[in-house]
Amino acid sequence: MADPTSTPSDSSTAYTNSIGRRSFIRATGASTALGLFAGCSGDGGGGGENPDGGGGISETVTIGHLAPLNNPLGVGSKRSAEMAVAEINDDGGIADQTVELVTKDTRASPSEARTVAGELVRQEEVDAIVGTFSSEVTQSIMDLVSEFNTPFLVTGSAAPSTVTEFVASDYERYKNTFRVGPVNSHFQAEVISQYAGHLSDRHGWNTFAVVADDAEWTTVFRNRLVDLLKEADLDVPMVNGLATDTTSFGSVLDDVDAAGADAMFRFFAHINGGPMAARWAQGEYEFGIEGVHVASMLPAYYQLTEGAAAYETTTQSGAAGVTDITSKTVPFTEAYMEAYGDADDPPSKPMYMGFVTYDAIHVFKNAAERAGTVDQENNLDTIVDALLQTDFTGVAGQIQFYGADETYAHDLREERDGDGVITNYPLTQWREDGSLECVYPEGLQTAEHAAPPWMG
Repeated sequence: MADPTSTPSDSSTAYTNSIGRRSFIRATGASTALGLFAGCSGDGGGGGENPDGGGGISETVTIGHLAPLNNPLGVGSKRSAEMAVAEINDDGGIADQTVELVTKDTRASPSEARTVAGELVRQEEVDAIVGTFSSEVTQSIMDLVSEFNTPFLVTGSAAPSTVTEFVASDYERYKNTFRVGPVNSHFQAEVISQYAGHLSDRHGWNTFAVVADDAEWTTVFRNRLVDLLKEADLDVPMVNGLATDTTSFGSVLDDVDAAGADAMFRFFAHINGGPMAARWAQGEYEFGIEGVHVASMLPAYYQLTEGAAAYETTTQSGAAGVTDITSKTVPFTEAYMEAYGDADDPPSKPMYMGFVTYDAIHVFKNAAERAGTVDQENNLDTIVDALLQTDFTGVAGQIQFYGADETYAHDLREERDGDGVITNYPLTQWREDGSLECVYPEGLQTAEHAAPPWMG
């Protein structure tokens, strides 16, 4: 079976040219440049340094982007970043200054991430950094980027500890860091517990097994989620952490089956669960496969699993662009597909990190214009204050941040409907015909959740 998580590696890219639909930024109401920034003091730092010594924003604003480019998710993030920069430049840049994007490949390695992040802050002198996929990579560079006062907008990793043990614990040191998405895994666990109630109501499923990457981001699923499920009078007969290099799943499926689970909530970001889905479908195991699975977010995943993915679900920021999370979601997805749908390398859609990275670059643009500066060396507090004022309608949802004195300082706020259901972390399901539907929350549904037909 083909591996849905592998593409050719890339190194670094500087991108300033236009791509995709130029009308998208205007059609979705993105803000225009605010004009000249007078009265900003200081020499400036990084790419935002004014060559004439006047401070403020110079001729070029440089944004660094970090992603694992051997993974389609990282490629989707890179392409989405390129689209955001091209659209911003086509609309006048940041305060009439051209934006340059420099992408570096983290190779999903904390040590490599530290190396390339060092290149961004030292050689490229970037004005901001967006990206990072795993929490281990995110946290590995936080000391370095904070040393350079570089605004760091996380767009892929979800561990609550990124904010609780760094930003909230040592605010002055790590106040440069914000998470634009996804919602942290504390709230992801709440989403899954709410979704379990939905599955119970729809199918009578009341017993759930929990299987997860043995990684930082899943700790909360093996703890808080289990507590939440039990509080809802749902049974959890099995909790299992798997090594991130796991490739054999027969015993896992047998254990879930023996536990009598109606569904398995699996949380895989590092593990490719495609072979597990194939074995599950072939064996017609009497339980559903639900939860979070990054590999299954790949647009070609259904084809790569030869249809075995049918009835598998995953949460994903942006919901793969199949539903109107905001008025911008579907137009952005269509613009991406127009630009990259026929590309030789996947993905043909942005994937979750692409949606969030695209939003992050627009969030930084708006904050920089509110602040009147990208001079982080002398004006980081001004930039941070401007970021804290963010209330931005993005392609993945409405973006606001928790405040400096809150438990999840600088983290993305979860969105809730009138019933308290979190709405900015939707679930999608592969269907038997190869289509993808949004099945939760109910306000974003394009179809009802379907149980595998062999479950009766």
